[in-house]
Amino acid sequence: MNKRKMVIAQKLEQDQIEQIKNVIPDWELIVSKDKEIFQEHAKDAEIIAGWKKGLEDYCLGQQSKLKWLQTWSAGVDSLPLETLQSKNITLTSANGVHAYPISETIFALMLGLTRKIHTYVKNQQAKTWHHAHMGLEIHEKTIGIIGVGEIGKETAKIAKAFRMNVLGVRNSGRPVVYVDEMYTPDQLDLLLPKCDYVVVTLPHTKETHQLFGADQFKRMKSSAFFINIGRGEIVVEEELVQALQEGTIAGAGLDVFEKEPLSTESPLWEMENVIITPHTSGSTEHYNKRVIENILIPNLKDYLSGKTPTINLVDFSKGY
Repeated sequence: MNKRKMVIAQKLEQDQIEQIKNVIPDWELIVSKDKEIFQEHAKDAEIIAGWKKGLEDYCLGQQSKLKWLQTWSAGVDSLPLETLQSKNITLTSANGVHAYPISETIFALMLGLTRKIHTYVKNQQAKTWHHAHMGLEIHEKTIGIIGVGEIGKETAKIAKAFRMNVLGVRNSGRPVVYVDEMYTPDQLDLLLPKCDYVVVTLPHTKETHQLFGADQFKRMKSSAFFINIGRGEIVVEEELVQALQEGTIAGAGLDVFEKEPLSTESPLWEMENVIITPHTSGSTEHYNKRVIENILIPNLKDYLSGKTPTINLVDFSKGY
């Protein structure tokens, strides 16, 4: 009798592999980031953890045994969601793993822009001693967090250390600790003019696609900074560039873009009022540990007992 099989398309430490083996001692466990290895086993896998481009050709065919897919990322917009739904495959994400590193990046970008750290780094490289007209501070300003999930909640908590006024947007409109006023998505236009910082932490869905364009930037204060660590497709990038060039908004901290890597032709690279990071806001030394211990293993234990994994269970109708 063939063993049940689980494939993890990631590189893990041996002790992390042992943690998972202890939960499924009778299973065949394949752990490899090598395409040739994980593709070979994907067609026989009942569980796959970690999604790689091209995997659908191996694990979503007619002979597929796949029952549950656990992603290694929070976003699932790049997955073949319709196919997964049609085959009744359970999908869970790594949502929540990023709350600490991404909230740290958000404040790194906000503080960098506010205190002109990026300008001073350039001056240092040029050995230039110049004040750069720096004078803003972050304390007691208003931050608008567009998407109050785990990342948004952690961001709101940190904001309170700076005595900031925290406004939030979430679908339900339900209140959240550390958020002073909560809005629903249809009230976005009411929130934007109040904010000194607008922080986008949304997933990319049909509803959030190109949510921010010229009209939204015009509603923001000319002194406001725009931070996007969600997805690049949430923003009409050309209109963001125009807003930055024309001074409609004061600056931007951007980790995500419509097309990645960002083209070398993009004017964003050379703008004095922009800080760019290469989609690394979620990177952390603790990433695999948190996915395995906080999400994968608890979900795996539920799956083995016949329950549907519940941690970060993706709602196909919402796209997250």
